[in-house]
Amino acid sequence: MKMPILQGLKDYIKQKNIRFHMPGHKGKDYLKIWSDEVCKIDVTEIPGTDNLYNPKGIILESQELAAKVFGAKKTFFSVNGTTGGIYAAISTVANPGSEILIQRNSHRSVYNAVILNNLKVKYVCPHYSQKDIITTGVNPTDIEESLRKHDNIKAVVITNPSYYGICSNIKEIASIVHKYKKILVVDEAHASHFRFSNKLPMTAIEAGADITIQSTHKTLPAFTQSSMIHVGTNNINIQKLSKMVSIFQTTSPSYLLLASLDLARAYMENEGRDKLNQIIDYIKDSTSYLKTLNEVKIIDSDNINYKDIYDFDATKLLIHVNGLGGFNLENILRNKYNIQLEMSDHLYGLALCSVFDDMEDIDKIVKAIEDISKNLRQRQIKSDKLNLSYLGNILNYIKPKIEIPLYQAFHREKKIINIHKSIGFISGGFIIPYPPGIPILCPGEIITSEIVEYINFLNSNNANVLGLLENNGVQIEVII
Repeated sequence: MKMPILQGLKDYIKQKNIRFHMPGHKGKDYLKIWSDEVCKIDVTEIPGTDNLYNPKGIILESQELAAKVFGAKKTFFSVNGTTGGIYAAISTVANPGSEILIQRNSHRSVYNAVILNNLKVKYVCPHYSQKDIITTGVNPTDIEESLRKHDNIKAVVITNPSYYGICSNIKEIASIVHKYKKILVVDEAHASHFRFSNKLPMTAIEAGADITIQSTHKTLPAFTQSSMIHVGTNNINIQKLSKMVSIFQTTSPSYLLLASLDLARAYMENEGRDKLNQIIDYIKDSTSYLKTLNEVKIIDSDNINYKDIYDFDATKLLIHVNGLGGFNLENILRNKYNIQLEMSDHLYGLALCSVFDDMEDIDKIVKAIEDISKNLRQRQIKSDKLNLSYLGNILNYIKPKIEIPLYQAFHREKKIINIHKSIGFISGGFIIPYPPGIPILCPGEIITSEIVEYINFLNSNNANVLGLLENNGVQIEVII
């Protein structure tokens, strides 16, 4: 009997890789407390199990406990991940045809919400560090300038932290947004752990955001696809949000996912706090050692400048080894050391640590990086296929020109052409490296030579780029 998905997962388990990737439980034994009950508790809405979309019993109680722990006025559970939460949040704060301000490097779910609600979009771009060749945070003054110029904007959507752990000054951003009487929505997919340590950045709710969405499964011990939506102020129409939550989720919510949210909150409320602080301290000591190696560069709290890098998530290990691009680094760690990173890009490898990593896990990646850096001195390892300083010029920052509004472009007729012939055309679809799920191109934006070069670079390094088609070469969708 063929079961390719199950077999593939079993094959991965057999490799016994150290998991520096989500979900936050890292496949560890903590969840064994219900391992014998999994099939038994996979139920539906029956007497005693409550109803996610009209909670009056155990789900309501669990959401209220979560709201208290996370400092929210109201918390909703999402079994459609942060994606469903973002759809619900944006649909609540902006009516069809409204205008919103979004961070240009937002996750694809934000763009999908724009299409679903036929919204008009203004962009605020993050800053870019030419020195470190990395996108940083959003400057609050850029947001104020946009709000001053565009009075019709109803809401501001910001991502904090970035996939790389870089934080903007959310407190100041919230103050500016409220000064102009707008709503602040924060995609906090990578920040569900912030609440449980004073060694981590401030949460968006603490900073004054109106509504935030967190992927509890990414950094805490919940199952993949389980997230929370937190309301922070009285500016949100709770009744409307409740309706939107039900619209953008399945009518058959998984009780396994709901129970895992309950489990994650309870664990962090108790022994998880101390364990998280211990891991953070150990990461700090380990990165301090890595910084002494000549070939290794680490982006962490030492890069804070309180302007475009206001804070940094200490559970992220953002690593560069000189002479070795991030794609190669990830491959070497996986193939030689059985260490799987969360993601890699042109320059950095990203190890996502969580409360369920052990000190031994941290030691092994540190030893592996040390070993790789020493080997680099002894032999030449093939670097990624583009001069990094030139790549930095391309990325600083790719700001495609919008020719057709996103909603209109998404529904226009399209054709497929070779990517090398696409320069000057208008993109008909999304081009999204995954991870991190941030579009290089959106429908309605003009395709430039720099964008094509960057897409080719990603493709040649076997990055997973959604939106490209393979048929006698790489092809792309353009508007007719």
